[in-house]
Amino acid sequence: MKKRLKEIEDEAGALREMQAKVEKEMAAAGQDSSSAAVTQAEKEEVDSRSIYVGNVDYACTPEEVQQHFQSCGTVNRVTILTDKFGQPKGFAYVEFVEVDAVQNALLLNESELHGRQLKVCAKRTNIPGMKQYRGRRPSPYGTFRSRRPYMPPPFYSPMGYGKAPRFRRPMRYRPYY
Repeated sequence: MKKRLKEIEDEAGALREMQAKVEKEMAAAGQDSSSAAVTQAEKEEVDSRSIYVGNVDYACTPEEVQQHFQSCGTVNRVTILTDKFGQPKGFAYVEFVEVDAVQNALLLNESELHGRQLKVCAKRTNIPGMKQYRGRRPSPYGTFRSRRPYMPPPFYSPMGYGKAPRFRRPMRYRPYY
């Protein structure tokens, strides 16, 4: 019995050591990921050195895009975005080492690559939560809003809500119709 108790205590000690080791590794990984997390200011700085390239040929490689913009300045990174199936979306982002290279790259707007006219413009910084607003459809009852949750339409329809009234013509005698 004492032998079995000793084995259990040894196993518990080994588990504690393994747990401490895992926690230490997780803490180290957490520090790396927090330092790798890019702040908003760093994103804006990177975006100030980047351009958007539209109408990129689907067969174009990042190396070909890099060669096309090499004359503007030192290219740090080329990103051709793809859909969930891995097919190119038709646009790319080019990040330069220097900010001045962006102005040089903008001069290559409407230049050709693989027989397609490129659209080059400075990259915009994405602001989280700023989706484009889709307006509501205009209401046929105007824009009046009251504190009451439901306002009936200005006219009463005998056909019920949502149905247009059918206007009847007065009955006439039509012998040959």
